[in-house]
Amino acid sequence: MGNMENITTNYLIRAEIWLFITTLAYFLMNGAQIFETTVIVPKWTASPPTSFRMLNGINLKTFWIVTHSIHEITFILAIIFCWKLDPVRNWLLLLVVIHLAVRTWTLAYFAPNIIEFQKIADTTVGTGTDLFNRANIWRNLNYLRVGIFIAISLGLIPLCVKVMNLKAHYING
Repeated sequence: MGNMENITTNYLIRAEIWLFITTLAYFLMNGAQIFETTVIVPKWTASPPTSFRMLNGINLKTFWIVTHSIHEITFILAIIFCWKLDPVRNWLLLLVVIHLAVRTWTLAYFAPNIIEFQKIADTTVGTGTDLFNRANIWRNLNYLRVGIFIAISLGLIPLCVKVMNLKAHYING
């Protein structure tokens, strides 16, 4: 575990707190993603372009920007405060890289498509079959995306346990 003589109880407490906060933030975000995926997405993908009108009735853009921003700040703080704990730091770095890859996918594919679906809801542009297929692809890929986000958050749990055990070991010496 790296150079433990440079690790203090206060360091481990801060590492534990920020790792717990980012894990909690991730699970809260997952809850919102699961709700959206199971309740909202099936409704707006049901019968395009008519069902796309639902997208204009709910604007989740601000919610997701704020939620992801808060979580990503806590994730960075967890990395900073766990930096001296080599295996924890390395797993956090791997998890944040995977997280950022999925966020990039979100910004490159999911966001532009849902914005286009919202615009279509305001017009009569687009064919029903093509839109139905596109909406189904979006929905199915979203299952994968949400699954990856859940896997990342589950990957944080063993890191929390590791830091708690380190702290307990360090305190009980």
